[in-house]
Amino acid sequence: MLVGVLLWVGLAGATGVSATPMTKAAAVATRPGEEEPPAGYREVVETPDTFPDKGDLQATLRAVTLVPQRGYTPIQVTVHNLGGQPRPVHLSIHSQGRITERSLQVGPRERVVTYLMLPADLNGGRLEMASPGVQTSSSSFYLDSYRGARVMVLGDVKSFERTTGLSRSEDNQEPLVATRFLDARVAPRDLAAYVGYDAVLVTVPPDEVPDDVWAVLESFALSGGRLMLTQPPANPRLHFPLLQDARAELSAYGFGQVRQCRDASPVCGQKLGQDVASAAGIVLPAGPPPRWERSDMLRDGRQPLLTSARAPVGRFMFLIFLFTLAVGPGGLMLARRKGPLAVLIAVPTLAAITCLALVAWSVLVDGFRVHAARYSLTLLDRERSRAVTVGLTAWYANLAEESVSMPAASVLLSPQEPEEPPRTLDWTQGLVLRDSFLPSRTYREWGEVAVLPSRARLTARKVEDGLIIQNALGADVVAGRVRFQGQLWELPAMADGAEARAVQLPSEPKDPLSDPGTDTALELPYEVGLRLLSATSPLQAELSEGDFLVRVGGRGFLPTAALDVDLEDAVHLVRGGFEEVRP
Repeated sequence: MLVGVLLWVGLAGATGVSATPMTKAAAVATRPGEEEPPAGYREVVETPDTFPDKGDLQATLRAVTLVPQRGYTPIQVTVHNLGGQPRPVHLSIHSQGRITERSLQVGPRERVVTYLMLPADLNGGRLEMASPGVQTSSSSFYLDSYRGARVMVLGDVKSFERTTGLSRSEDNQEPLVATRFLDARVAPRDLAAYVGYDAVLVTVPPDEVPDDVWAVLESFALSGGRLMLTQPPANPRLHFPLLQDARAELSAYGFGQVRQCRDASPVCGQKLGQDVASAAGIVLPAGPPPRWERSDMLRDGRQPLLTSARAPVGRFMFLIFLFTLAVGPGGLMLARRKGPLAVLIAVPTLAAITCLALVAWSVLVDGFRVHAARYSLTLLDRERSRAVTVGLTAWYANLAEESVSMPAASVLLSPQEPEEPPRTLDWTQGLVLRDSFLPSRTYREWGEVAVLPSRARLTARKVEDGLIIQNALGADVVAGRVRFQGQLWELPAMADGAEARAVQLPSEPKDPLSDPGTDTALELPYEVGLRLLSATSPLQAELSEGDFLVRVGGRGFLPTAALDVDLEDAVHLVRGGFEEVRP
């Protein structure tokens, strides 16, 4: 009996030890009042829809597509010319009175994969395909507007699960991420196709990704995107030349980051969850408030960045007060002296004069010009002659501005819930917005990201008694700092093309962007800093040897700088490496 008791105690102890983790997990999972943490992934399955059934020209639309958090949804369309003659093809998506279109040339018996970038606030539409001599055909579709973290994957489900260790989530479980899978060989070549997603994963071997896709992925990381490589290339600097440490797991890259996941697959999945949990838009333009909350404030309590966008309420109230005095007491006095007939003549005349005065005030003071305030952060890559810029512009047009053009290496970002957006977007060569870019007498904010060629630079020349800096940035320098030979030097104001002597600082100042509102020339206005909160880190970092940080005026480095506007305010912070000139 004693042996039996000892045996029972030993088995119970062994069972208790081995079952403790499972028991705890079960207790956590079944604890009432608590939700299970997100786990796994949700695949948004895209189904092909080919139309028309007959004819030499066919289009295949892939839907349902995962809508990104912001920006544009890339809609994949494959056009197949079965005939022996080349055909011009016009593709257009019609949704809520807005048109997204693209024109292309399809050779004989050629199959072309292209993308139409649909604004992310739209959840469906009708795709139309037109070509001379062919009846126009169409197909309707809808999109998946999942509200959690959204990830684009260049690869297939098998490679994603193998490299991240994630599996499909259960129907009743909140997923860690929602995923959209694309073949890397036919992935989009437009930067706008990637900017709105919380992260982009490349799960296929590097040799399966075309060079032009690598180029746009690098631009995505430079302009603030989170890029994860689950099978990193042997030499990452071939595609990401700005990497400081080619073997580092996580590297800051421009305004974004590049993660090379060389760990075991479960760790890679955990890192993905961390990246998407902290993801935020690199630029967040403020939209108008809801219609039931009309006031001078924008959405989320933001303040407008343009003074001309605010109605002169005080002046109008003063004019109304004068008009009331003239019509009330003045009309009574006129009636007593001249009679009722004089009042009948004077009051309409006075009203007409007041209206003409208001119109004249609007024409003479506001005019017919476009008013703008421009703000941007720029990183100059001198070795590759390019500028990476994240910026924001506040607009107010007295007359509607109908169109604007953007190159393919830039993206124009609207607020998440735009009001009266442009009605036509043409993606044939970059982006052309029409009808209308800026409605009349309406305050608008547009965000921009761009990776564009640039020859802007600063040059430094050491002299016996100091340091001479020449401004070749294409704009006037307001203030700045450079680090030369281990010392920090302050720059005075300089006109474009001018030279000035730098002044050595006796002590290290604190970070210029760490405390919005401080009294320094190298700062963003407080309201602007709230809209560019995720973009300031690269400029907050301590200046390395040979680096500079300056503030310049003018229109900045963004594509919309080509528009002719009345500039009310401009703050452009530029960081890069200066070019040292030997005497």
